Amino acid sequence: MSNLPTTTGRRLHLAYMVSHPIQYQSPLLRRVAQEPDIDLTVFYGSAYSVRGYKDEGFGVAVKWDVPLLDGIRHEFLPLIRDTNAASPLSPLNYGIFSRLRRGRFDALWVHGYSTANSLHAILAAKLLGIPVLLRAEPWLGDRPRSAATLASKRAFFAMLRSLVSATLPIGTLNSQYWRHYLGTQFPQFLVPYAVDNTYFQQRSQAAAATRAELQRELNLDPARPVILFASKLQTRKLCMDLVEAYAQLSPGDGREPHPYLLIVGDGEERAALEARARQLGWPSIRFLGFRNQSELPRFFDLSSVFVLPSRYEPWGLIVNEAMNAARPVIVSTDVGSYPDLVTDGVTGFTFPPGDVPALTAALRRVLASPETVATMGRNALERVSQWGFEQDVQGLRAALATVTGKIAAGPCASST
Repeated sequence: MSNLPTTTGRRLHLAYMVSHPIQYQSPLLRRVAQEPDIDLTVFYGSAYSVRGYKDEGFGVAVKWDVPLLDGIRHEFLPLIRDTNAASPLSPLNYGIFSRLRRGRFDALWVHGYSTANSLHAILAAKLLGIPVLLRAEPWLGDRPRSAATLASKRAFFAMLRSLVSATLPIGTLNSQYWRHYLGTQFPQFLVPYAVDNTYFQQRSQAAAATRAELQRELNLDPARPVILFASKLQTRKLCMDLVEAYAQLSPGDGREPHPYLLIVGDGEERAALEARARQLGWPSIRFLGFRNQSELPRFFDLSSVFVLPSRYEPWGLIVNEAMNAARPVIVSTDVGSYPDLVTDGVTGFTFPPGDVPALTAALRRVLASPETVATMGRNALERVSQWGFEQDVQGLRAALATVTGKIAAGPCASST
């Protein structure tokens, strides 16, 4: 935790606006709240993630087993509309203008720009003379857009540019996106998309003590490697490509490959994936269903390599989680984290989305020997350890110092 003095002698009042408590964001917000000179208040639009809800991607009821609100000063804004899901018009709230005015906030940090709530908050801050920091996930390689849509986006960002003081890019591809739409001179401060590295490293280390128990539970031979997929079973995640690449690892004559393939998650593609697995006829492909966040480190620990073959994946924070377990990762170049976290032959491999032969080749290279797995895993852990909450706080402090002049920037903080 930083012990830097403010430049004014009083704490800086920071408001944060987001649709609902998000399991990946809550640990970061708790970390920011520990800064001695930042007084953080979080404004949520809905409490649906705290109550429990049906996740359309997983296709199952979800109630997160990690604390979402502990250690965070927060308020739920009065509701106009709440569909128990995040969308451009839900949740829809009122009251942010009066709350920002009463709180005498020095800055507003907004997550996302494409909802009525976020635009309402940005406009309210502009009217009150409060600088706005914007953080969001998109990148230029996202799904195709029509010419009319792209023209509308350019017009929208011309307007947004006058309302926002700086952006907080989550990584390289996101930074390129902001430069494209807001200009090369628009202020940016890197606030990396990160998970609680300490939490996941500790959970993964603890999981090693029960690895043999989980291997017995799943009837796994400890001598065989494990390929792990863990995400929503949606079409765009391309888990079927992983199944096909796995099939290419067969030594022939219909024999199953030497590694196991464990698929953790649920969703619309599960039936098709199970049907393909039955067609192959190999018990080495296992479907383990949805697992909550605190359970995942046990599966990372069990694995030899983690694979995320997705299309249109803005970041893929589960890649960070797997790397915290000292496991190499294989991701498609449509996974937004790849330029920052995945170096071919060092922390894992990348491949073009939809290219099954390239994915097969990457699997063969990682699984060439236990020594290869171990070396790449160590490299992955070292890389992700430098991409965490401390770097987030440094970037946030640099942004706040620039737009308010009321706080000292953290050590090594710099714009992108």
